[in-house]
Amino acid sequence: MWILVVSPPHVADRPDGGAAVLSDLGCRVEKLDLWDRLDEERLLRDPPNAILVESIDEVDAGRAALMRVRAVAVLADVPVLLAVTVNALQSIRPSDAFDDVVLVPYVPVELYVRVRRAEWSRSEFHSSERIKVGHVVLDLAAHEVSVDGRSITLTHQEFALLRFLATNRGRVFSRQQLLERVWGVDYYGGSRTVDIHVRRLRMKLGVDALPVETVRGVGYKMKSP
Repeated sequence: MWILVVSPPHVADRPDGGAAVLSDLGCRVEKLDLWDRLDEERLLRDPPNAILVESIDEVDAGRAALMRVRAVAVLADVPVLLAVTVNALQSIRPSDAFDDVVLVPYVPVELYVRVRRAEWSRSEFHSSERIKVGHVVLDLAAHEVSVDGRSITLTHQEFALLRFLATNRGRVFSRQQLLERVWGVDYYGGSRTVDIHVRRLRMKLGVDALPVETVRGVGYKMKSP
């Protein structure tokens, strides 16, 4: 795992700073000054797994760093953690778009766990047994679904529809195509069946957790990563 640590100069090289702590934990670490220019071409070839912004007592500087990071397309979905002191906690706003906050001085194990959790929340994968889309995880072998670790009960057909859309991300399917591919060619129900099941999925999983889009006049698709 490699972590980009964004810090002011007087923090970057401290023996108890984020770069040193993460290096000791076995992470590959690169340091960047809060105001240095980002090398977008290099980051495109090798994006970090997570970014740690060490604002310490200067939360406004952390916000500025976050804006610069998010302005780089390849970093737009990389999790960003904000490192602050206890005194600076009250300066953090609910609207601040950091994935997590970690306190300084660091507890090494806590820092590592928070980085891994942030990475997990943003990561997506598709294997023969599990699919992760945003906060939703499908366990194909166990026929189970969870959102942020919370188990969700789906009917057989709801699970089948979710699995099909997750397996074919980015592709648009008409209601008739979904009926044939998910319910089977022998199913004689109307297209409203698909609408009802999509609506139930959204209710159970949450709109933010399930990136299923309605393509007006066509059908449905699950957003590409």
